Amino acid sequence: MADVAQPAIRPAPLAADEPAPVTAARGYWASVLRRVRRDRTTMGCLTVLVAIVLSAILAPWISPADPYDTSMMDRLKPIGTPGYPLGADELGRDMLSRLLHGGRLSLFMGILPVVNALIIGGALGLLAGYVGGALNMTIMRVVDVFYAFPSVLLAIAISGALGAGLLNAIVSLTVVFTPPLVRVAESVTTQVRTADYVEAARASGAGTVTVIRVHVLPNVLGPIFIYATGLISVSIILASGLSFLGLGVVPPEPEWGLMLNTLRQSIYVSPWVAALPGVMIFATSLAFNLFSDGLRQAMDVKAQ
Repeated sequence: MADVAQPAIRPAPLAADEPAPVTAARGYWASVLRRVRRDRTTMGCLTVLVAIVLSAILAPWISPADPYDTSMMDRLKPIGTPGYPLGADELGRDMLSRLLHGGRLSLFMGILPVVNALIIGGALGLLAGYVGGALNMTIMRVVDVFYAFPSVLLAIAISGALGAGLLNAIVSLTVVFTPPLVRVAESVTTQVRTADYVEAARASGAGTVTVIRVHVLPNVLGPIFIYATGLISVSIILASGLSFLGLGVVPPEPEWGLMLNTLRQSIYVSPWVAALPGVMIFATSLAFNLFSDGLRQAMDVKAQ
């Protein structure tokens, strides 16, 4: 007897209450990573950022000298002087060592306030966007009060009220960056809240916490994270500005903004040495800004 052809076995369709497979999500992030790798500008900025972060982390081991050692005989040595590859500052301290150690404080003051604002502002915006109603009105009106003040003046006012110091500068910058992150999180959550898959999750009996954790949060984290990444460049500039005005890190700690302040009187004597902290601030903030733009374009599927 001839063999009877067996019908092809097809997978049963997913039930209405079964979660969608994660293959699509994995494919999306794989495509984002592929587009980032193809973008030379984004990869170049990422390489610069990795080099700056690693040099700051490894500063105690790779610095050629103690950043606090002074030598009045060697003050304002030019770049390329033996023993001082990047010159010496107004007190004869090695500039290369101070730039490496200064990166630790500058990056810390630039990244930590944004991380704090991302957690606080993201949670408040997510809550306001999902719950809506009177809670949304209350949170967003409080946020509008902070928008009445320019970010620079608000940071200076809070730091001036709290006093100079690393912790007070971080608190002031956290307050400055929380309102814009609240607004972004609220806007994205309001759009996601009315999506079909969220309505289907509610109709299936899923609780509020489950809907937020499984369906809302994964879809709003991307835009919020990209926006927060762009704020890091602004945070580094504002943190350096506070230190330059004497409202951030206090001497003799090495920090790029504070180094600019102490070297400003030496700009006519040794301009290249005095400009080095500003170059580091500019390069770091520009790299963060361009990397954020490249990541945003890679995540924008419609633009591809």
